[in-house]
Amino acid sequence: MLQYLVILLDDTSTSFCHYSVNKKERNLISLDHLRKGIRFGMVENLMIQFVYPDYPLPQEYLDVIDTIDHSNIKPMAALDNDTDIVVIDDWECDATKLKDSVLVLRTNWKQFYENHSKLKGLLNVVQRLNVVITDLERMNDCDRENYKAVLEAMCKDIEALYVDGKSPQFNLLTDRMMLTAMNNCNAGDTTITLAPNGKFYTCPAFYYEDESDTVGDLDSGLDIKNKQLYKLNYAPICRKCDAWQCHRCTWLNRKTTLEVNTPSHEQCVAAHLERNASRELMLSLRSKGTFLPDKEEIKELTYLDPFEIATRWK
Repeated sequence: MLQYLVILLDDTSTSFCHYSVNKKERNLISLDHLRKGIRFGMVENLMIQFVYPDYPLPQEYLDVIDTIDHSNIKPMAALDNDTDIVVIDDWECDATKLKDSVLVLRTNWKQFYENHSKLKGLLNVVQRLNVVITDLERMNDCDRENYKAVLEAMCKDIEALYVDGKSPQFNLLTDRMMLTAMNNCNAGDTTITLAPNGKFYTCPAFYYEDESDTVGDLDSGLDIKNKQLYKLNYAPICRKCDAWQCHRCTWLNRKTTLEVNTPSHEQCVAAHLERNASRELMLSLRSKGTFLPDKEEIKELTYLDPFEIATRWK
């Protein structure tokens, strides 16, 4: 069942996930489409998330946006007091401006390895940190070993923050400890996107990849073909997996496996490296005192890709 509506306010609205924004010219959504989108969200009782470009919007747009409860996703260049989630692509940003923010940091593998030591400083400042690897599908054996080593190092940083009385939220390591079930992207199931052209897309990535790949429009409504495939129950491997923090990106799934409900090998391996590191972090924190006493211990696994043991789950 739908719960969220993402509205891209411009063709150059910031990316907050794996996809890249390949449109360079500004194309602000029309006021008519904006009003109709808000009305759609109200009728369907959806939480609306507005995604902003890096330039100030006209006041008349801000007035329309303020007619509905919403959250604002903005790039660093547009950061202000009304920002709910701030997105950065630059490791050299001024961290003092990010105090108590919910931060999304988009980075590729190379930048991640070169700059990961800066993450502790960010975690000391922000309310929550989500790291998104923009070239996740290019993970190789070398990346796998490097990622494992970085996560192990980050576990020590997270542990130090907890011992210091803080409660850092870091998607790659702390989410799995807190969850009790899958908590994925769910684009096409609980979330849908409205683009500036007045058409609906499974998520922003599908719009930027192919504008004709729509799932409806404001006049005709939603038309999601085989919509059951976007649901976890129709993902035979994922529904049995316990890497609950996995993003399970619908767009990456289709891009790499041609199926929206089937993750790639790389996505599964990355998620299980995170899961296993979270297990070690949880055990380490419990060795120092009471920690999440109501949560079950994360089990030890002998694989990194559930497809390796898929025959056991038939």
